[in-house]
Amino acid sequence: MALAEQTFGFFTPTVALMGVGCAKEAGPQARALGAKRVLLGTDKGMVELGIADRVKAMIEEAGVEVVIYAGAEPNPTDKNVHDGVLVYKTYACDGIVSLGGGSAHDCAKGIGMVIGNGGNIRDYEGLDKTKKPMPPFLAINTTAGTASEMTRFCIITNTDTHVKMALVDWRCTPNVAINDPLLMVGMPPALTAATGMDALTHAVEAYVSIIATDITDACALKAIALIAKSLRSAVANGSNIEARDKMAYAEYLAGMAFNNASLGYVHAMAHQLGGFYNLPHGVCNAILLPEVCEFNLIACPERFRDIAVALGEDVTGLSVVAAGERAISAIRRLAKDVSIPNNLAALGVKEQDLETMAGNAKKDACQLTNPRTATLEQVVAIYKAALVRDVATTAMRQVA
Repeated sequence: MALAEQTFGFFTPTVALMGVGCAKEAGPQARALGAKRVLLGTDKGMVELGIADRVKAMIEEAGVEVVIYAGAEPNPTDKNVHDGVLVYKTYACDGIVSLGGGSAHDCAKGIGMVIGNGGNIRDYEGLDKTKKPMPPFLAINTTAGTASEMTRFCIITNTDTHVKMALVDWRCTPNVAINDPLLMVGMPPALTAATGMDALTHAVEAYVSIIATDITDACALKAIALIAKSLRSAVANGSNIEARDKMAYAEYLAGMAFNNASLGYVHAMAHQLGGFYNLPHGVCNAILLPEVCEFNLIACPERFRDIAVALGEDVTGLSVVAAGERAISAIRRLAKDVSIPNNLAALGVKEQDLETMAGNAKKDACQLTNPRTATLEQVVAIYKAALVRDVATTAMRQVA
């Protein structure tokens, strides 16, 4: 039987540099793109740790001037973006280098979109709203989670509505993505855990997405397998360079998957928690992931069986649904093992806000590719389940 007429795109940076010590190539890559003075977009933490100055020196060795802008907040805002635009213009920069995790990359992407197209960053919420390219853009990653260093996704908080705007635009894909595990060894255990669970969420949501393809499936399943084998080790010993390297590959593969297959209700709901409460994105994803998986299981149990196998579960002799349930149990155990908070209540989330956040989640672009359509009441119910869940008790019950 002939397939219905359908086409799929695949978006990824022009160059991806991986492996120990690859960050030293940032300067030559910036120069190759024609940049003479770059804005180094980062956050205060990178400055305080001395990493921003280290990277600045690396880039300047290649003859490229560097202006540091450390205004990216943990959930970057439209104000952060426009403050960065002002710095870029004031110092007559002609390129952008982002340094850090997802917040730094997203803020820098927003700066680049406004520099290239003018107007306000709010003008570009939605899909492919820009008309002109950004300046030359390199993204240097220091966490193994968001994959923002290589995606076409940019998440910016609207300071008026406190809602996270999803800007999905192929033009904001960085030209060069750099993942050097040497820059990741200093990540504390809690951040390693949160970003690692974020990468797992990307891979799982991409694999069950209604627009998944054979290419994204391969990326997602390999990412899940690497995370299952390496995240605990990276959390336990941040200096384990092999675990750090494997997690860097895992988050990049997960990025390749969701950058092209998109996401689902975990991200649609987590975006609201970040906008409402300014909570860490990876932690929100980690708490919501098993709850959303339970909701989605009946829509694609075969896919959850595959996820269970990728997570290292033995599903021999189990029904498809029972095998899929093993995947959810394994996700809960992994979250417990890396000390993800038990529930949303532990983060200060209030039940009275759930319906408002659920309504906003229903409007989030990520929910469009979820394998099961949810009513407003069902989204509220998922939030409620995550609000009070006891990870330890649930994990022990499901293992028994």
